[in-house]
Amino acid sequence: MKAARSLKLKKQEDKASFVSWRFALLCGGIGFALIGLLIRVAYLQIINPDRLVKEGDSRSLRIQSIPTARGMINDRNGRPLAVSVPVDAVWADPKEVFEKGGITNDSRWQALADALSIPLEQLTSKISEYPNGRFVYLARQVNTSIGDYAEKLKLPGIYLRQESRRYYPAGQVTAHIIGVTNIDGKGIEGVEKSFDNWLTGMPGSRTVRKDRTGRVIEDISSTDSRAAHDLTLSIDERLQTLVYRELAKAVALNKAESGTAVLIDVNTGEVLAMANSPSYNPNNLAGTPKDAMRNRAITDIFEPGSTVKPLVVMSALNSGIVKENTVLDTRPYRLTYGSRGHEIKDVAPRAELTITGILQKSSNVGVSKLALAMPASEIVDVYSRFGMGRPTNLGLVGESSGLYPTNKQRWSDLDRATFSFGYGLMVTPLQLARVYATIGSLGVYRPLSITKVDPPVPGTRVFPESIMRTVVHMMESVALPGGGGVRAAIKGYRIAIKTGTAKKVGPDGKYVNKYISYTAGVAPASNPRFSLVVIINDPQAGKYYGGAVSAPIFGTIMSGVLRTMNVEPDALPVGDKNEFVINQ
Repeated sequence: MKAARSLKLKKQEDKASFVSWRFALLCGGIGFALIGLLIRVAYLQIINPDRLVKEGDSRSLRIQSIPTARGMINDRNGRPLAVSVPVDAVWADPKEVFEKGGITNDSRWQALADALSIPLEQLTSKISEYPNGRFVYLARQVNTSIGDYAEKLKLPGIYLRQESRRYYPAGQVTAHIIGVTNIDGKGIEGVEKSFDNWLTGMPGSRTVRKDRTGRVIEDISSTDSRAAHDLTLSIDERLQTLVYRELAKAVALNKAESGTAVLIDVNTGEVLAMANSPSYNPNNLAGTPKDAMRNRAITDIFEPGSTVKPLVVMSALNSGIVKENTVLDTRPYRLTYGSRGHEIKDVAPRAELTITGILQKSSNVGVSKLALAMPASEIVDVYSRFGMGRPTNLGLVGESSGLYPTNKQRWSDLDRATFSFGYGLMVTPLQLARVYATIGSLGVYRPLSITKVDPPVPGTRVFPESIMRTVVHMMESVALPGGGGVRAAIKGYRIAIKTGTAKKVGPDGKYVNKYISYTAGVAPASNPRFSLVVIINDPQAGKYYGGAVSAPIFGTIMSGVLRTMNVEPDALPVGDKNEFVINQ
């Protein structure tokens, strides 16, 4: 009995000892765990806190872009030609969308699709394509009212981003000069492309902390944006509108493939207007072929034909081979070319003409005889002095330098003859306008500019002023009765012009039965201020000579320019009996 009691007490003692040992072990374990936890906390908080901070920041910090508007493009008088309009981009965070239930039958999703004019199936497909992605555009450049509506729907994972869209107030009138930007605001045509760096600012940024509902609870830091630069062009929007309107009418009237006109201030080299027809709508490019967007004034090249004849006359007078009152035999004649002969003749043959008459009647015979009396290098040099064979360096992307026989060593008599009336070289409309700007400035060559010039560039004299005045006076005869450009005459003003017509060159380099009609000149002739070139490409209404097709347009445009710019009339009054002018 006593032994049994002793055994029982021993078991109780052993059990108590075991419980005590287990409790001590548990306490020790808990103690070690607490120590380990404290060590870990100390490590994270004191020794290596950066990782924890980064993980926390990745969940709560967001960098918001602070957009900067693209610079404005204005005409020389401050009228806007390109402005940036605030719009919104609607985007989605696919991962967040699916973490919060995905796209459900909730009517708000259908409302969003309707607001963005996107079928709900297409919207769902965009978001579902990359379910773990964090960014996908749903719509770009939507009106801010639509953006506000999308935001008010409070759909999970749907956000807005501020953008801007380019708007062109003058539309088709200035499209080929100003160009366009792409959807990301980068210039891809015209001035927008050529001056893209100048017009583009540097976006800023703002770092914020957001709570789990997406609300901003703290501003951490910010980087200021760098404002873009505005750009003031040399273009006068009033004159540009005038030129484009009359050019478009002429292209339609003559059933032409296209038309181009360039107007330059001869005293500064500023391009006041540059228009092409047909044009395009820069505010809606849907369906616009790429070819329609090219600026023909700087890209297309053609043989200038009779418009170069004043340069040959200048060269002949300067070299002394003729005088102002010299009379030339202008009957047709033949030149040997290889084993064949080639006749040089005029459309309306005359037995003889004065030097002025050669220009007034646009005599190929007369001007070719002047050229044959001089070395070919002399004509090449004179053309070059006036800018042929060189790009204008206007600053617009895509400009052609034309085709010019700078290094040609061997010239046949036929080559020299045809070169004198504008064959064997090719120029752009802008290059030809520069030639006539130099004529208008009486032999002072100035670089052209598409931006406003202040003060004017002095320029470089390339030809004697006395000879230039003489030839400008001779060119006035072209717009007088008996001249080939009489339909360009302007009531109250003297103008000095030259008309021309040239066959077009086909893709194979051979002439085709199509023509280019042009008129180039300066006004007012007593003290030139403007040079103007008008080109009508492939007229199909029955007439194709420059005097019949492009001269009337020249007169209409120049008449409007002179009156818009309040230029004082310089012509002597004429009686009703002798009234011959067409452009009032």
